[in-house]
Amino acid sequence: MSTLVGVVGAYRRMSGFSGRRRPPVRAVDRNLHLVVEEVRSEAEGVVSLRLANGAPLPGWRPGAHLDLVLPSGLVRQYSLCGDPSEKDHYRIAVRKIGVASAEVHTLTPGTRVTVRGPRTAFPFVGAGPFRFIAGGIGITPILPMVRHAAAMGADWRLVYTGRSRESMPFLDELPDDDRVRIRPDTEYGIPASGAELLEDLPEGAAVYCCGPVPMITGVRVDLALTGAKAVHFERFAPPPIVAGEPFQLTLRRSGQVFEVPADRSALDVLLEARPGTPYSCRQGFCGTCAVPTADGGSTRICVDRGTAVLDL
Repeated sequence: MSTLVGVVGAYRRMSGFSGRRRPPVRAVDRNLHLVVEEVRSEAEGVVSLRLANGAPLPGWRPGAHLDLVLPSGLVRQYSLCGDPSEKDHYRIAVRKIGVASAEVHTLTPGTRVTVRGPRTAFPFVGAGPFRFIAGGIGITPILPMVRHAAAMGADWRLVYTGRSRESMPFLDELPDDDRVRIRPDTEYGIPASGAELLEDLPEGAAVYCCGPVPMITGVRVDLALTGAKAVHFERFAPPPIVAGEPFQLTLRRSGQVFEVPADRSALDVLLEARPGTPYSCRQGFCGTCAVPTADGGSTRICVDRGTAVLDL
């Protein structure tokens, strides 16, 4: 036993000596500092940005996105819509529909921005058959998927819809192929239904859908009647709250208590009292809005519901 005690003591002394010699752990900077190289008009109200820094950039796959940190400090997510094989730059496209997107439209070549990523929350997987459905600016993550499916020789189809041809970006970059169907609302008089977008769907097809909430909802409802083996989608707006229940939020540090109605999110309520509350995707997957709770956990205030005490 005395020998064992001696060994343990020697080990502790060596551990302490080793720890003093060990270099300090340094925080890893996950930000990429890029420059806007080009701003190009792609459609009515839509511009694309070419971002680079003169060095090879981290790789990405179809469906990936960037967190773009704007000069004002606002953070928003935008899908990569270029070619993954081109490592010297990223391309994103932005429709002007809000404060952040309006700021993007004011950026000029030479402007420095910060991005985080790329990250993939809308992964493209499988061997086909594929049905791609894009609504307006929803073409951005779908475009690289179509290119990849065509390159791999998969069975695929694309239905691309929007208000008008003038409002639909990247029409000139789509394959000149009868598997591509362009469906502007102005030429049909009404928006496409889910059933129309899924017409002639191959048995066992994987459906990739991106666009406004009403379009995605219609596709998901009508998809239940088909034999599709999987559906993948990405929204550009927060998901609707269905059958929500009211709950209460308490901010531990300030003691403030907020009542969150059944039809609103915790983020909506907090933004009224704290306009600087960080958020990005409003769909829960990016983690920007995760707030520590008093019990040591965390809650995503854009989507999580239920009474909680936040460490704020």
